[in-house]
Amino acid sequence: MRAVRALSAAVLLLGLAATPAAADSSPSASPSGDGDAPTTAGTSFRTATEIEQGRRATANAAAGDYLYWSFPADTGQRPTVRATVRLPEMHAAQTWQVDVYDGLRRRQACQWGAQTRTAAADASSVELACVLRTVRAWSEPWANDPLPGTYYVRLTALDLPTSDLGARVGAEIEVDSKDMGGAAAVDGSLSEPLVPGVAMASGADEDEKDRGAVLSAIEPEDGWSSGWWSDRWVWTGIGGVLAALAGVGGYALTRGSGRPSRVPPGA
Repeated sequence: MRAVRALSAAVLLLGLAATPAAADSSPSASPSGDGDAPTTAGTSFRTATEIEQGRRATANAAAGDYLYWSFPADTGQRPTVRATVRLPEMHAAQTWQVDVYDGLRRRQACQWGAQTRTAAADASSVELACVLRTVRAWSEPWANDPLPGTYYVRLTALDLPTSDLGARVGAEIEVDSKDMGGAAAVDGSLSEPLVPGVAMASGADEDEKDRGAVLSAIEPEDGWSSGWWSDRWVWTGIGGVLAALAGVGGYALTRGSGRPSRVPPGA
């Protein structure tokens, strides 16, 4: 019975430990304080404006421009990109599209969301969304799975009529993520996240690193691969303890009460 009580206490402790893991399943975006949020967008992958998750970025541009932003996404996160385009008062019907690329500049498919939308001639704005697949810690070289690192967002209009080329528009973009927990965990991990300049930095000496070999300054709030802890550890531990309890209970039920009093010791 002493062993049973000890194992029961262990189950209780593991249940309490599961509370932080359950909290991790909520969206990981930090509160939006737009005071110092970016107000410009890049025009290519190399000049993409870096933004943090949970912070809204804005930009004024001309219809027909390609607008680029970049953000970090770590293992276990499922990023959601939302974009809003403010259109001028007078315009023809316009089709806008948001695309997301990973650190290798591979276009990532959206699980769901209105990635492409057409705004009617009397519409004042158009809203787009793209929910990516969960970022994996590791993948086969031939696969197109999302991997931890920098992600690029490209916003542009498609097949604009000549009358609307160069018209002033306003763009807003926001990225947040949901932590998918142990359900998305896989064996293996990348040696380095896929961020611009990481290959150059890994082969550079200290002086070159000090001169800014790493080109990406944005990373997750708790650092890369911060999601090594997941509820998979908790449930694995609980399963082991329950198995041990079942073994102790089975032994207690089957061992009997010992030698009957009517049977002599030498029998």
